[in-house]
Amino acid sequence: MTTSEPTTQGPTVTGERADLLQALAKQRHFLAFTTRDLTDDQARQRTTASELCLGGLIKHVTGVERGWVGFILEGPSAMPDFSAMTEEDFAARADDFRLLPDETLAGVLADYEKAAATTDELVATVPDLDHKWPLPKAPWNEPGAQWSVRQVLMHIVAETAQHAGHADIIRESLDGSKSMG
Repeated sequence: MTTSEPTTQGPTVTGERADLLQALAKQRHFLAFTTRDLTDDQARQRTTASELCLGGLIKHVTGVERGWVGFILEGPSAMPDFSAMTEEDFAARADDFRLLPDETLAGVLADYEKAAATTDELVATVPDLDHKWPLPKAPWNEPGAQWSVRQVLMHIVAETAQHAGHADIIRESLDGSKSMG
């Protein structure tokens, strides 16, 4: 991902959908930009007290975006029941935040690009941004709450932006490089 343009090549998108795609593309660009010119080993490196590394952040955002796309298409059944997960279950998901020895930065970035293209196509073609589903069970979700497709897409933008900020701090701690400034 080297551009801030939406990845969709489908129908012309205008209005609110174009705004959502543009906002998402901008945040994706900033996230991916933090990995420029890095080796796989650098992308694996933890530079703060956090467990996060740049390659792991890319993997995490990819998985989150895919999960929410599944939710848009299929509802809460497409997502795990986080309320039933144990500490061991959460610990088993720790590799979702790491660039593992058999993974490459180029590979996770390519996977992220595929996920982005799928999301962008969905934004362009989903029939109704107002369609709602009940949120999946999770300790952080209000019981009985529902989100529209629009709310999910805004959440994906927000999550990507939040993690782009995390990535910027990790990169600056790694070698002093900044996304801006």
